[in-house]
Amino acid sequence: MTTLIQFIWMATFNLSSYNPSSFTLVGIPGLEKFHNWIAIPFCVIYLMAITSNCVLLYLIAMERSLHEPMFLFLSMLAQTDLILSSTTVPKLLSNLWLGDKKITFSGCLTQMFFLHFSSAMDSAILLAMAYDRYVAICFPLRYTTILSNKVIVKIMAAITIRSFCVIFPVVFLVKRLPFCRTRIIPHTYCEHIGVARLSCADISTNIWYGFAMPIMIVVSDIVLIAISYTIILSAVFHLPSHGARQKALGTCGSHICVILMFYTPAFFSILAHRFGHNVPRHVLILFANFYVVIPPTLNPIVYGVKTKQIRDKILLLFSLNGAQ
Repeated sequence: MTTLIQFIWMATFNLSSYNPSSFTLVGIPGLEKFHNWIAIPFCVIYLMAITSNCVLLYLIAMERSLHEPMFLFLSMLAQTDLILSSTTVPKLLSNLWLGDKKITFSGCLTQMFFLHFSSAMDSAILLAMAYDRYVAICFPLRYTTILSNKVIVKIMAAITIRSFCVIFPVVFLVKRLPFCRTRIIPHTYCEHIGVARLSCADISTNIWYGFAMPIMIVVSDIVLIAISYTIILSAVFHLPSHGARQKALGTCGSHICVILMFYTPAFFSILAHRFGHNVPRHVLILFANFYVVIPPTLNPIVYGVKTKQIRDKILLLFSLNGAQ
């Protein structure tokens, strides 16, 4: 009888270990007494990200003159940035301000999926925007023919499908793991390898897939973007007049800034996690949180400052509001 009870108890334990009810997000270890103060800049930056991206989406939706391929891709980037920041920052603020550290297992998987999915989407959109600049500069007379509305829809669908297909397996890779040890995550949000390391099973598949994801997405996108801009620069420097070269380079300036803001912190974060064993954990966590909120905030600002069409529409919008 005792043996039967032990067997039932162990079977129940093993079953529940595969589906833990919740995890605990520690926040920023070592800086607990500063949590209330740390939350303030994150809240301000997040509100700026929401406002600037919503204004950008409104302008692109309402102004027919902005219904061009470049601005359609930019609107997709703004939507993805809203998803990226909204996936992590609200939970961060409730953790730091309200002490709400619990997150359900399903909530953790959902947050993890949308975090990686939106990052993969951002990378693919930047590649599509590089292709847009390549067509605009190298084939200006055929620009509207090559990048027709039908082609734009297909590119956007391909971006979404590729990102979904690459990221969705991560959910199952984590869901299959047993969690029979600690369920405390020393972070402010759920990310793939951080959650997988809590498992008491072999996570080599998760590690290899986590290693392959950046190669499948980031490295391939960067290589293609580099090829696009190599061809673009070659075409620009063959233009006959200095003015034409300046104008061509000007149309790429904002996109290059956004590319640097997205990929530079990503590579720094990857290198810091792989080789920065002496870097304090709270520094890595702070940097990881800034990475998901700073680019979404700066992207619309960069385009608003450097792109004349958007800058003029923003000035007109606020001047009309001021007059009213």
